[in-house]
Amino acid sequence: MSILTVVFVIYIAIIFSLGICSYFYTKNLNDYMLGGRSLSGPIAALGAGASDMSSWLLLALPGAVMLHGLNQIWLPLGLALGAYLNWQFVAKRLRIYTEVAKDSITIPAYFENRFHDKTGFIRLLTAIVILIFFTFYTASGFVAGGLLFSSTFGISYAAGLGLTAAIILIYTCIGGFLAISWIDFFQGCLMFLALILVPVVVLYHIGSINTALTDVAQQSPVYLDAFKGTSIIGVLSLFAWGLGYFGQPHILVRFMATKTARSIPQAQFICMTWMCIALLGAVFTGLFGLAYFSSKGLSNPETIFIVLSNTFFNPWIAGVLLAAVLSATMSTASAQLLASSSAVVEDFYHKFFRPKASTTELLFSSRIVVFLIAIVALLLAANPKSSILNLVGYAWAGLGASFGPVVLLSLFWRRMNLAGAFAGIITGALTVLIWPHLKFLGGVFELYELLPGFVFAVVSIVTVSLLAKPATVLMSKEYEHVAKLSQS
Repeated sequence: MSILTVVFVIYIAIIFSLGICSYFYTKNLNDYMLGGRSLSGPIAALGAGASDMSSWLLLALPGAVMLHGLNQIWLPLGLALGAYLNWQFVAKRLRIYTEVAKDSITIPAYFENRFHDKTGFIRLLTAIVILIFFTFYTASGFVAGGLLFSSTFGISYAAGLGLTAAIILIYTCIGGFLAISWIDFFQGCLMFLALILVPVVVLYHIGSINTALTDVAQQSPVYLDAFKGTSIIGVLSLFAWGLGYFGQPHILVRFMATKTARSIPQAQFICMTWMCIALLGAVFTGLFGLAYFSSKGLSNPETIFIVLSNTFFNPWIAGVLLAAVLSATMSTASAQLLASSSAVVEDFYHKFFRPKASTTELLFSSRIVVFLIAIVALLLAANPKSSILNLVGYAWAGLGASFGPVVLLSLFWRRMNLAGAFAGIITGALTVLIWPHLKFLGGVFELYELLPGFVFAVVSIVTVSLLAKPATVLMSKEYEHVAKLSQS
């Protein structure tokens, strides 16, 4: 336990050092929220990956594979496909369009400037949706951190929760977006190493892949069949998670913050390589864990990564591997806190109440808002039995359905207008709120709410845009300008 404590202290010291360094590069709100659009390809790539893959990658996914077998493979496949399409079609164009649209530094600001909204209502609506769903998302990260500290060091869940929140709050408030990006790069490397090392070492102790598969098949052949124990509705629901990428502000902002659009292909290659290997590592961790514990059993499958780390590695290396779990938790929660803060300060406070506020005032306000949102998230996470997966799934669906269709069509459909954007956001958000209450009807209503929410939002955007007035001449010229820049 003392060695684990030393490793965690060293890890946290590194995190704080990066946060302090980034503080001296943060001079204004643009720096705090978007890092001054200065991210290199590798930093943007691992930042997007680490902030996307929360603790579910090291805990929930291996646990699901260990519990149900390879029929859980559809979720990582859907995520990998969604991430690839997001990088391939959205990243470069969004980077260019947000700069053309009055150098927008947040997604709400981009919507306002893209559709030339003079009322500010689209910005307000977007900020409210971000704040609601991201608060739940942040709470899920706090729950995971609280469970990790309580199970690793034997402290209470409440103490673990407070410690997780304190660490994230300190470096997020100090360094802002740059701190998060640099720390996410470090944490992404740590997660990558852990998800390669653990399954490889476990396989070495088992003997071979054939031996592992044989051990799994002896328990039940169903574990090795990706189509058993599921249904078309189930597969579609898992695949639908990939649609969420198009509407996640904490991921989209990484595209916006890259130094130039020309660095996007490099970042895409790095991120997708990292992601595919990490997802495979998580799946094999669950599968090899199932083989290793075939005759021993494991009370809680979601602890398989932690158990394997403690079983096969000395305390120093095990401490590093467990720090990777904390990395996954913190990288996501910090990005969500900052995105929520930007929605309140830049898109609400600055826009409607203090348009002439000084840089110092806005920076101070942003740090205060980060603290207040964290308090609300802590209250939501106070119950140690809170379902991490349910919190993540709810927030992911809400953001993906509300913003994904609007982002995609705003980038690739000239005819889209402000009325269509309003319709898309409202339809997507309401569908996610209502759909889960209809699942008792069975059938198609058992679908993950992100899929119907996304489809209904697209239909509403197209319908309302065609019924409303066409885009203005200036909006069309901006669209054409972005299209030409995107081809270069």
